[in-house]
Amino acid sequence: MTGEQGLRERKRQRTHDAISAAAISLFVERGFDRVSVAEVAAAAEVSKPTLFKYFATKEDLVLHRIADHRGESARVVHGRHPGEAPLAALRRHFLDGLDRHDPVTGLNDDPQVLAYHGMVFSTPSLAARLAGHAAAEEAALADALDDAAGTRRDERGRPAAGARPDGLTGRLAAAQIVAAQRVLARDNWRRLTEGRTATRAHPEAVAAADHAFTLLGAGLAPYRG
Repeated sequence: MTGEQGLRERKRQRTHDAISAAAISLFVERGFDRVSVAEVAAAAEVSKPTLFKYFATKEDLVLHRIADHRGESARVVHGRHPGEAPLAALRRHFLDGLDRHDPVTGLNDDPQVLAYHGMVFSTPSLAARLAGHAAAEEAALADALDDAAGTRRDERGRPAAGARPDGLTGRLAAAQIVAAQRVLARDNWRRLTEGRTATRAHPEAVAAADHAFTLLGAGLAPYRG
């Protein structure tokens, strides 16, 4: 990348971040449905056409913040440690997220993060888009689990027990794992909205995650190792 290209990219990123910050601030303050795209553009000091060059829809102004987490579970499975079972890798990753107070785990008590989650959970159009992201996450994770099961063989070289060639096992497993992670994150957010700090809620969040992944492991034999 040349110096001029790098400068253009930095300017583009600054504009992107300014629009996002203005949108989130207005949405949290007044409610997603009570703020127009024109008002966001005015607050960010850009035109509406410029705004739509960066964000295709109003919902994208909010949900782009989770873009870095798209396909994350699948990446964890693909990048797991040598000899580590997929479910063990996912469990480790979620617990690590709790330790870091990663917002995606729900265990982050920054007021802006709490307000952001509250807005997403309480706005039907955002919740619907979030469900769409969850479906895509399930599909990617199912493929990753199928790949993992396909590489595991018994002493006679046969596929791992419980794996099915039609991908049903992977799809069922992915649906359960993504649902469990969603429930855990929502419960962590609820604990914080009740007044607990992330530090105080951490032990309960870890215990809940351990319980959830233990239950998953009891039924997902092909992926627990």
